[in-house]
Amino acid sequence: MNTASPPPRVLLITGASRGIGAACALRAAEAGWDVGVNFHRDGAAAERVAEQVRALGRRACALQADVASEGAIEAMFKELDTELGPLGGLVNNAGIVDVAARVDEMSAARVARLFNVNVVGAFVCAREAVRRMSTRHGGRGGVIVNLSSAAARLGSPGVYVDYAATKAAIDNFTLGLAREVAEEGIRVNGVRPGIIDTEIHATSGMLQRARAAVEQIPLKRMGTADEVARAVVFLLSEAAGYVTGATLDVTGGR
Repeated sequence: MNTASPPPRVLLITGASRGIGAACALRAAEAGWDVGVNFHRDGAAAERVAEQVRALGRRACALQADVASEGAIEAMFKELDTELGPLGGLVNNAGIVDVAARVDEMSAARVARLFNVNVVGAFVCAREAVRRMSTRHGGRGGVIVNLSSAAARLGSPGVYVDYAATKAAIDNFTLGLAREVAEEGIRVNGVRPGIIDTEIHATSGMLQRARAAVEQIPLKRMGTADEVARAVVFLLSEAAGYVTGATLDVTGGR
């Protein structure tokens, strides 16, 4: 009989002050997780999310860190250790886009910035999570969910090929890391959202174009942050206990 202790119910969500990250925090709290709410700049918004988590009967703390900075990530994980205790889950949600552009209009600095946040940041966060959760390092196991995008499959020509490339990297990272730590008590999966009604479209100047693209979606509507969050929380749960190395599309059939 397996008498090992279950993984801790402490979850870190990057980029959790708004949008999909905030929705994940609330759904995770409903599912019994204590939540570290990472933010980059908007501390007030992150604290509001933390307060909502507490209202659901779970512990929460707001954690400032720019995920493009290795040192900031390391400090964030140490603060989480102190505030909430042993880690049991990570949602790599933080990500950025830039204004719509063709590849021949992109600077190297723009591309590097996207890869530093969307890919390198996810790698470093996962590294810190594995160091805490892996049975190889004395942990009790856990789960990682990486946020990808349908852009990884579609390429996003004429819009943001660089962003699509970062998310294709995340898809491969999810598969490789899942196989690397499968025997160490850690499951790793991804969620690939399609066009979701969040502020990220305004950031890239793509709001009207996103609305117009609804006709290309078989379900004929944008998705919601909550619908993505439900998929993330499913992958965090024991209901997905035999699922690792998978990436789930939440795209309305696109």
